[in-house]
Amino acid sequence: MVDGRMAESASGQDLGNTGTDAVRLAIMAAAAVSSWSGIWGQFLPVDIVAIAATLLGGYPVYRETLRALRHGHVNMEVSMAVAIFASLIVRQFTVSVVITLFALLSEYIETYAVDKGRQTILLLERSAPRLALVRREGEEVQVDPRSLAPNDVVIVREGERVPVDGTIVVGSAFVNQSSITGESSRVEKSAGDRVYAGSVDESGLIEVRTEKVGTETVFGRIIKLVEDAENRKAPIQKLSDRLASWLVEFAIGFAAFTFLVTRDVTSTISVIVVAGACGVAAGTPLAIVAIMGKAAKKGTIVKGGAYVEEMSRVDTVVIDKTGTLTFGEPEVTDIVGFDGFGELQVLKCAAIAERYSNHPLARAILGKAVKLGIKFSEEASSASSSYIAGRGIVCQFNGGQIIVGNDTLMIEKKVQFPRGVDQSLWGGGPKGRSTVLVAYRGKICGTISIADKVRGESRRALEDLRKMGIRTVMLTGDNRTVAQDVAKEVGIDEVHAELLPEEKVSVVERLVAEGHSVAMVGDGINDAPALARANVGIGMGAGTDVTIEEADIVLMTNDLQKIADVARLSRKAYRTIMQNFYGTMTVDGMGVTLAFLGLLNPLLAAGIHVTSELIFILNSAKLIR
Repeated sequence: MVDGRMAESASGQDLGNTGTDAVRLAIMAAAAVSSWSGIWGQFLPVDIVAIAATLLGGYPVYRETLRALRHGHVNMEVSMAVAIFASLIVRQFTVSVVITLFALLSEYIETYAVDKGRQTILLLERSAPRLALVRREGEEVQVDPRSLAPNDVVIVREGERVPVDGTIVVGSAFVNQSSITGESSRVEKSAGDRVYAGSVDESGLIEVRTEKVGTETVFGRIIKLVEDAENRKAPIQKLSDRLASWLVEFAIGFAAFTFLVTRDVTSTISVIVVAGACGVAAGTPLAIVAIMGKAAKKGTIVKGGAYVEEMSRVDTVVIDKTGTLTFGEPEVTDIVGFDGFGELQVLKCAAIAERYSNHPLARAILGKAVKLGIKFSEEASSASSSYIAGRGIVCQFNGGQIIVGNDTLMIEKKVQFPRGVDQSLWGGGPKGRSTVLVAYRGKICGTISIADKVRGESRRALEDLRKMGIRTVMLTGDNRTVAQDVAKEVGIDEVHAELLPEEKVSVVERLVAEGHSVAMVGDGINDAPALARANVGIGMGAGTDVTIEEADIVLMTNDLQKIADVARLSRKAYRTIMQNFYGTMTVDGMGVTLAFLGLLNPLLAAGIHVTSELIFILNSAKLIR
């Protein structure tokens, strides 16, 4: 029942969200009151008003009944239609019109609640830019953003939404990126900075070179992901659908049993009317949509109800260190030279080897080289390097070999270590720093210490996870000393250091095999294999394409606190769904028993049905707040 209504709601043609339905309900209520008061009995042999209202006003119920029967389903509308026509046949016209009224009211309540649950998603869709200002033949004209091509320059004035993903080429502005990140704080942007479609220019005038438009923008893909997520049913939603169907079938079957035993038509109708499954059928998807909408508003995209359900069970969060617990922007802090090599010579050797690498440590070395004004000779441009995962890099240069990496790589390559030098220098160096060894022509010529700043919110976020009983595990390819220092600083429970990429995958697989429900957190690029092996893959990437594609849950900012938030929301949704499950079964069980014993008339049964449904739907709807 709820599936069809959600689809109709999505297209803007739902039953319970128009003036027609409000008028229908008002007329049905008036008909029910007049029938109950017996006004027409003084003038007419039968209650024509109640019969007409039942047959005409109940059209939505009958339409849904026929649709269900055509597909071989038995839903709540089917049971209501049976009760309505049974009431007409035995000439209980007041009962028939009241049951019809309550059936329509139930649908109205359901649709309204589902629409409220989708409100955040609808607001996202409505905030998509509709026009873009461009210069054409010396004039400024407004065009559809989807008609733009890469490299077109778009003008964005104060108060307008950025219509494309691109790079600012002229001007500066304070931009609100809440539609992407969920954070309403303004960010200053100037020439060379990237901006995203859907962001608002709150002050200033900028010109943006177009890179992506329409559904290819980060904002467009967020909307597509959220819409797709609504259509992906969680296992618990499928269970709720089966339970709802079973309850309806049970009600009809028990009603037949009641009639055979008691021969009481009133009790039989009461059994059918009192049994409600809408609190389960509507309450479950409403709870999940509400949580996904709330998370999306805060910059967290959950790609389906299955991941809300899985996050509610997560007991272990595995986190990659670089770029997740830390900023992923390491800086060189110390350089030490051996055997006559100066600091600049050591740095230059390392920079030559790392010149074309995109590894975070390589970027730190190259950044330091640029800062100190190191220039590369023509020979340096002819150097060839090969990257060895988890160990370092080997470079052929000027007839010799430069090796930059950890002690494992140096031992493998039989590099000679300098005598009399404290080996703690390459065991991690000062607290929280990684030490890279640099070798030239078979000998260690120096070390470079590199530090990566820990994110300020990491400790608070991990403390929140711990309070929820969730264990935290850190994976890193960095050396053990540095890993343990970072783990101690942020409060990690378990550390696995000096891992190769495939070893990270093995750790995740082992935890899953041990029966843990594992969420893996990474940047969505290097960690993609491990993300795929976890029960839930959480990508932190501030909107990068790879993150959006690979992860099950996407954090549009690198804020670890959002992991604790989505875990808390998921647990709250699961608790709410289970409350609805047990509550519905309890009310239905007590209701059919009382009806069987003749202690419920159809009017009271209808009241119990709608009241209990309203309670369970409101229980799910509270998650929207």
